Amino acid sequence: MTKLADLRKSYIKGSLSEEDVQKNPIDQFNIWFDQARHAELPEPNAMTVASVDENGKPSARVVLIKEVNHKGFVFFTNYESRKGKALTHNPQAALLFFWPELERQIRIEGSVEKLSDEESDEYFHSRPLDSRIGAWASPQSQVISGRSVLVAKAAEYALKFALNPPRPPHWGGFRVKPQALEFWQGRPSRLHDRIRYTQQAYGIWKIERLAP
Repeated sequence: MTKLADLRKSYIKGSLSEEDVQKNPIDQFNIWFDQARHAELPEPNAMTVASVDENGKPSARVVLIKEVNHKGFVFFTNYESRKGKALTHNPQAALLFFWPELERQIRIEGSVEKLSDEESDEYFHSRPLDSRIGAWASPQSQVISGRSVLVAKAAEYALKFALNPPRPPHWGGFRVKPQALEFWQGRPSRLHDRIRYTQQAYGIWKIERLAP
């Protein structure tokens, strides 16, 4: 049986330099994200969201990114879930995209804000019906006695709302407004490329290379 300490691979698929990256990190993100999509990776839009609660305890989970622009990175959740409560209490988050097939990862750190009701409504009503019912049926992060609870709640809300469930008041979007982003490209001999963007005044981004 192979020991965990013996699991390793050499990274040879790409390189990244300060001279070649875009001046704005969102533009650089979009280039890499498009390449991940064209490579037909499984769920390239999956990212890890890390938060810290009121007791200083960190937690992380994978969610799906739903929008990226120069305002930030948007995802949706139940505001009463563990991550929802943590991000409301401590509106700071770290995001991580990991695309092993391309030997790349992107780390993002920034402040968090809730989307407006109008923005959350727009996305909610674009979701499939079963997902909209599910937002009502699931008391996310709470202990339940069994799956039958969810099934019964889904049936209850499907009967109540039929084809037009409104957005639950406890469900909506968060936007992570980036203050620092790091683009990591695997390289041979563990001499990886790490390019970090740090937000400066007047919308300027400082670009630096970090040691691997």
